[in-house]
Amino acid sequence: MEHPKPFLTTPIAIIAGCSLIAVSVLISGGIIKIGPKATNTTTNTVQPSPAAQQQQAPQQPQATIEQVKDVFAKSLIKFGDANKKLIVIEAADPSCPFCHVAAGKNPSLNKEIGSRFTLVSDGGTYVAPVPEIARLVKEGKASFAWIYTPGHGNGEMGTKAMYCAFEKGKFWEVHDLLMNSKGYDVLNTAVKNDKSKSGEIADFLKEAIDPAAMKACLDSGKYDGKLAEDTALAQSLGISGTPGFYINTTPFSGAYSYADMEPAIKSALGI
Repeated sequence: MEHPKPFLTTPIAIIAGCSLIAVSVLISGGIIKIGPKATNTTTNTVQPSPAAQQQQAPQQPQATIEQVKDVFAKSLIKFGDANKKLIVIEAADPSCPFCHVAAGKNPSLNKEIGSRFTLVSDGGTYVAPVPEIARLVKEGKASFAWIYTPGHGNGEMGTKAMYCAFEKGKFWEVHDLLMNSKGYDVLNTAVKNDKSKSGEIADFLKEAIDPAAMKACLDSGKYDGKLAEDTALAQSLGISGTPGFYINTTPFSGAYSYADMEPAIKSALGI
């Protein structure tokens, strides 16, 4: 199967932005000359928005099915088993704007980032992949693992809340709250990675999970080491930006629409 082209993820956008500014200054000052035959070959880009700046990620190397199954087995958050025809791995950061785009629970951010990400429900063409993957999992058609890798810098407490929620059978409920617009603000402006703010995040999630139990879990530190373990798992698959998906052995580097992933999914399911 032909590998999908690199799409939009969140590695270290600040460095890329600084590099672009430096090149612009050199060009404007005449230090770098652009010949008459120079062309712009950049594809799959959007104009940076105030909410998020992003660059294209390098193409993920294709992993073997054995590597994918190994990551699935070592993941804390997982549904199903490695014997399914379809295994989906998502590497994400709940503070990452393009992870929110893929989750489809923050439609205003989808619109702000660009028209290509406007959800179908808002009159656009973008189909958020995560809800569709969750549907396949609930229908028993797919196995799914969610692993953390840093993509925006403020997702550590949110990720540990997801770990805590998973052990109580509330992963999707907590996931969806953290991936909405209020969750984005809570993680990126209020809580960030501050362990002393465990009460704030527990209170925010109270409609999904008992806040006392959530705060106790966060304060225990039981999942502090899991962040690095998940990041190593993502790196073992060549994932360097967020979100990063694997549909069996086919990598999708970025916030692809489900429509782009569907051929790989149908192929895996034999449809």
